[in-house]
Amino acid sequence: MPNYFKEKVLKILFIFFIVFLASWQGLKAQNDSFDVLLKNGYIYDGSGNPWFKADIGIKGERIQRIGDLEKASALEVIDLSGLYVSPGFIDIHSHAYGPIAMKGGIASDDVRRRQAPNLISQGITTIVGNHDGRSVDEPFDQQLAELKEKGIGVNTALMVGHNTIRSKVMGDEYEKPATISQIKEMQGLVRKAMEEGAFGMSAGLEYFPGRWSNTDELIALVEEITPFGGVYISHQRSEAKTPMLWLPSDNTPTPPTLLDAVEETIEIGRQTGATVVASHLKARGSNFWGGSIAAVSLIQQARDQGVSVYADQYPYNTSGSDGNTRLLPRWVFDFERFGLEESGSPNYNLPLNKVLEAPELRTALYEDIRHSLAYRGGAERIVVFEHPDSTYIGKSIKELAGLNEIAPEDMVIELQRRGFQDRPGGARLRSFSMHQNDLDAIAKTDWTATTTDGMITLPEDGQDIHARYYGTFPRKIHKYALMDETISVAHAIRSSTSLPAQIMGIENRGLIEEGYYADLVVFDMNTIQDLSTFFEPHQHSAGIEFVFINGKQALANGKLTRNLFGKTITPKNSQNK
Repeated sequence: MPNYFKEKVLKILFIFFIVFLASWQGLKAQNDSFDVLLKNGYIYDGSGNPWFKADIGIKGERIQRIGDLEKASALEVIDLSGLYVSPGFIDIHSHAYGPIAMKGGIASDDVRRRQAPNLISQGITTIVGNHDGRSVDEPFDQQLAELKEKGIGVNTALMVGHNTIRSKVMGDEYEKPATISQIKEMQGLVRKAMEEGAFGMSAGLEYFPGRWSNTDELIALVEEITPFGGVYISHQRSEAKTPMLWLPSDNTPTPPTLLDAVEETIEIGRQTGATVVASHLKARGSNFWGGSIAAVSLIQQARDQGVSVYADQYPYNTSGSDGNTRLLPRWVFDFERFGLEESGSPNYNLPLNKVLEAPELRTALYEDIRHSLAYRGGAERIVVFEHPDSTYIGKSIKELAGLNEIAPEDMVIELQRRGFQDRPGGARLRSFSMHQNDLDAIAKTDWTATTTDGMITLPEDGQDIHARYYGTFPRKIHKYALMDETISVAHAIRSSTSLPAQIMGIENRGLIEEGYYADLVVFDMNTIQDLSTFFEPHQHSAGIEFVFINGKQALANGKLTRNLFGKTITPKNSQNK
């Protein structure tokens, strides 16, 4: 047979095969039986691609089929006409687990906290805990076993904390570089944690004792996580013109800036080959707004050179520490320094008066106040949330200074004098230290994951709660994609799903694909919105209709089912896999 006819016959046979395969797949889909069948949804699969319309068949914990499942049967059929489906949101910087978790967080003895209501109601299905260098000081296999035994509301993965390990090895003598033998001991602890199921190492380099570590120490420790495919996630040494705890009165050498800190994170990634993350990336302070442009440029250049560097971000212009803004420096309240006795209910006006009476100290105080005002975004962006005089509440330092016809620095002092005398600073303040332009510049990058930096909370925890604890992921879609059009909905969803899974190396989650775990969020594009505010924080987000965790409904028809469907997650090469 001539070659021409052979090729023609082969093409015809190939076409028949494709038609047969498609028909067989269609027949198979029609005959499939599922536990749950989600019909007529608009699917954002997490890849960053536009939505497509399809049905999803769930069997057990997994997505079994995606497509036209018109003839398929299921124990439960849910019509999602007009609704959108995305993978469950993955929060890679969470304090729902760890030493600073509120009242035990997801490891609490209180099942209401383990149900993680404020996480699930915003679509979170997976968290990564033990952040900012702080980890639970117990063997990792023990931590994981405890979570499994108690039962947890969302999937949970863990890091090992650099600060915790440094404290364990160096004790109280940590205000110096570690010795070679101390670094070797720390390396052993990091390696053991990785073997037992840690996803990597977190650092808190603005905090104690990590702020006294150097880059060489961090590189040596990150080298231990690299063979496991571990991730280094860093609360960096600075997020502004200066670190958080630095003041002009410190009289120390020029402190590191955000850009110095980003360069250090990049260098750690370059030297070790590990994936590194600049955590809750921001440019805070009115004297450093616009700094995100340079930070983004540094990271992009490093990525172009092959460094596996990423960032994460919460989509708010106020931070966690902004919620505890204290504009008077700590040294002002040193009773012992001024020969005063600190009673059970101290009067902080007493040491303040001593400072104001001494010309040199008064000058240093005002310089520190001016620095803090700028660091926190300026007097117009620092708002009073609690004060004995209710007329102060809701007003900014600038407004109050104007009403009292004094300078903002003097108003800071008057807040103490007229405020709660047993509270340093005299009031509860929240500052809004970040500029929206910087937030937008970071959100637009394709290597920045969305995170909460938040905790599990209940209404009984009071009002001093960051809105991100309830609203982070809906806010990214509502404000940044739908309202401001800074990014697309597909971009917002990818930053919350497949990107964090890619960064961490979490398998079979973060995408809507056959064979993946059925961690899913169903939302109404017309109503999705964060509702939590800083005066009324305990408000669940709107527009989240269903949340599936490992194939089970953790939220159904907009209502929490209050179950414990989460699992502990470990890397593929750990002993606890």
